[in-house]
Amino acid sequence: MATLKAPISPHDHACGPADASVTLVEYGDYECPHCGHAYPIVKRVQKHFGKRLGFVFRNFPLSEMHPNAEGAEML
Repeated sequence: MATLKAPISPHDHACGPADASVTLVEYGDYECPHCGHAYPIVKRVQKHFGKRLGFVFRNFPLSEMHPNAEGAEML
């Protein structure tokens, strides 16, 4: 089993059980349209796995391409 180099912490945006069998960690940019397209897919995966899945979103702003991405987390 793989271990995250940066463990899940209270600073992460998490949903689902903390003791889930599997945790999906997404690194995304709030201003990125491709990340936005992933949202409905992630929701389907969450629905399919239910309480067996934890989900964590980590902000990874791509400031060179999306100049407002860093500030978007604060909204």
